[in-house]
Amino acid sequence: MLRILSIFGDANERALKKLRPIVERVNELEPSVRELTDDQLRSRSDDFRARLANGDSLDDILPEAFACVREAARRTVGMRHFDVQILGGIVLHQGKIAEMKTGEGKTLVATLPLYLNALTGEGAHLVTVNDYLAKRDTVWMGPIYHLMGLSVGCLQHESAYVYDPTMEGGKPGFEHLRPVSRAEAYGADVTYGTNNEFGFDYLRDNMAVEPGQTVQRGYHYAIVDEVDNILIDEARTPLIISGPAEEPVQLYYTCARLVPRLQPETDYTVDEKERSVSLTPSGVSKMERWLKIDNLYSPSNYHLVQYVENALRAQVLYKQDRDYVVRNGEVVIVDEFTGRLQFGRRWADGLHQAVEAKEGVRVQRESITYATITLQNYFRMYEKLAGMTGTAATEAEEFYKIYGLDVAVVPTNEPMIREDLPDLIYKSEEAKFKAVAREIAEHHKNKRPVLVGTTSIEKSERLSALLSRQGVPHEVLNAKQHEKEAGIIAQAGRPGAVTVATNMAGRGVDIVLGGNPDGLNLTPEEWRRDHELVVSLGGLHVIGTEHHEARRIDNQLRGRSGRQGDPGSTCFYASLEDDIMRRFGGDRMKGLMEMAGLGEEVPIGSRMVTRALEQSQVRVEAFHFDIRKHLLDYDDVLSTHREVIYKERHKVLSGADLKANILNMVRRYVEAEASDYLVGRDPEGWDLDGLLSELGQLFPLANGSGQRERFSAMGRGELVDALVEAAEDAYEQQEREIGADTMRHLERLVMLRAIDLYWVQHLTAMENLRQGIGLHAVGQRDPLVMYRTEGYKMFEALLERIEDDVVRTIYHVQLSVPAGVRAGAARGPEKSPMAKAGVRRRQTPAVDTRFRKVGRNDPCPCGSGKKFKKCHGANL
Repeated sequence: MLRILSIFGDANERALKKLRPIVERVNELEPSVRELTDDQLRSRSDDFRARLANGDSLDDILPEAFACVREAARRTVGMRHFDVQILGGIVLHQGKIAEMKTGEGKTLVATLPLYLNALTGEGAHLVTVNDYLAKRDTVWMGPIYHLMGLSVGCLQHESAYVYDPTMEGGKPGFEHLRPVSRAEAYGADVTYGTNNEFGFDYLRDNMAVEPGQTVQRGYHYAIVDEVDNILIDEARTPLIISGPAEEPVQLYYTCARLVPRLQPETDYTVDEKERSVSLTPSGVSKMERWLKIDNLYSPSNYHLVQYVENALRAQVLYKQDRDYVVRNGEVVIVDEFTGRLQFGRRWADGLHQAVEAKEGVRVQRESITYATITLQNYFRMYEKLAGMTGTAATEAEEFYKIYGLDVAVVPTNEPMIREDLPDLIYKSEEAKFKAVAREIAEHHKNKRPVLVGTTSIEKSERLSALLSRQGVPHEVLNAKQHEKEAGIIAQAGRPGAVTVATNMAGRGVDIVLGGNPDGLNLTPEEWRRDHELVVSLGGLHVIGTEHHEARRIDNQLRGRSGRQGDPGSTCFYASLEDDIMRRFGGDRMKGLMEMAGLGEEVPIGSRMVTRALEQSQVRVEAFHFDIRKHLLDYDDVLSTHREVIYKERHKVLSGADLKANILNMVRRYVEAEASDYLVGRDPEGWDLDGLLSELGQLFPLANGSGQRERFSAMGRGELVDALVEAAEDAYEQQEREIGADTMRHLERLVMLRAIDLYWVQHLTAMENLRQGIGLHAVGQRDPLVMYRTEGYKMFEALLERIEDDVVRTIYHVQLSVPAGVRAGAARGPEKSPMAKAGVRRRQTPAVDTRFRKVGRNDPCPCGSGKKFKKCHGANL
């Protein structure tokens, strides 16, 4: 392991050494750039654009562009980029991940590559972890871009802004943000926003029914701030837009009432390593008796299994104030890595409903997926992707394998002098928390600021109660105080401050020794006195109350101390009852401590325990990587389908020639029908009457004896051409009746209706396929290979159903737009595109639900033995 790290370090040094001449070139340009007036500096942007248009590359103009941005930052926000920040900017421009320690100014670093890549006119995006940081960074860095003549947009959950220095009013600190449409925010040269906003806007754009409803304009360049949090921690949860399904909810309450009566070990077993729970035969028998059924796993009762299993998982594995909180009658997920509330996110497959039933709140109906994408596949769409964080090296392999991103560790501007103390390991969790509380009280008495990291809301409140009993004033920062987290964490460096934080809540906000002067009512002399006092006491002391499953999260907590060469120290407290210790041999270590006669209050500092803990973290990291890779492998299959469908939707919205496309569909349909009815070479064996009857249901087709005789005298090729010509004539006649413009609008709506209708069905079918595909492993077949194979067949059937629907619909619709309603004005999944614009079918018979998802060449579900299109399908 040491050898590998050494090689990585050497390779990193060699890579950075190649970039240092560029940094020197930027420094050489600084004196000349400093002599420019503001107008001359702004005009350099036009010069750069002209050079790019004449064939220069971004790399050619990089030194000059970076020098200009450095000068703009010095004049506007009073900050000059350090050389290591220039180095980090080059790494980001090259499409890599820059690991820069906490407090090294990553927000300022990002202005360099964002400005450079925005000069192409295709937009540059900065993706961050929450709305507060997106808004703060837009206002904070906005003056730099404005001086250079670039516009800056900002995305929020339900709003959008552009930076406008002439704008007055609004909340303090955000006075210069002017409300605009989302399309205008995306149209800015640089756009700040969260990963969820970018991802959901992509999905909504691909559900739009009018060109004006789309907001994004491309995927040219993006920097992902806190890249490990967004691309790794949140990558296991896909983005989903869904609507309610007609599923019963009473069963959730019934199972939630019954499951607590089951006994641990006797009725169910828990695998803590896999975080799973399973019913024993005894538990199955009890549930069958309580539900009044004979066999829980019989085909007639199999739908109950999901309700029972989810109720059991919700009861045993998911805990309030750790995995979720109940707020305003709703169950809100708590991010396990950041401690933030994930509003709008829901666990899938009925688990969220089971938790709602457990807590006695209103159960929201199960949902149907309208659109979905994983964060991995969304960000892989960008032509060039970069990232920055304080902790990436431990996940370098995953970044490269999933995203093709290399990691470069950028050195600090000042030497790191923080002291990382050895772990203190206690026998019990209670003894550990008492020791933590004692140490906090001691530091508070000496006026030294302390930041304490916990792994859950429950444990942060437990520690808070201990501190309150000891009379130690403190701030608790967890998901329940999400709105205040930035202000609380910014003042964690005040003399005597004690801040208890859940994981990395407040991430992205620096802790300044002495406190952030912007939020304090102190004179410069008073703040300087406080700052010097904290420095003399050893700086910020960070205490970790439990090791996280990922080393990276531990390192993030440590990184809160020692910013920009400040003094500081860190120490982790652990107990043999902690989750990660218990899951990986804590009981065995507890036995050794008892044999040694160590009491509850005596900590140990065994290197063996520390090594075992590190090995456990590595194994858990590998396990989570496998989960994310597994998710991506399966989503890659659906991603291929999504690209084709969304590409077709884009063609429809962009005004492509749909008439020619639809007439080609008609020709293929006629040819397919002819091949079914005109069997063999002998015309005597042809079912010409059946063919004419079939096609006559699509478009007007004269069936008189003269027409019948004319067709019967033709050969196969001539007959098909004649029928296609008849279909085209009927199409032209319909266009003359309603007008060419109306027909074009109708074509677009019919295409969108068919694509959206069957795409939603396809998403559901693919999810159902994925749920059961693991059974192929029993037959010694790779489930992923089978998923790809079956998925391909289903996608081919999807395309066929879309074409069939368009052909069957286009001749039998009329456009009826109610007065005062603009066609397609609404945006969202609540109505179909056809319904929005008032499009309705004519002559549409009622359809048996058995036939809704049947392909035209599939066997008819009625059991006749005929193909669906020749049986019940002929009546649709």
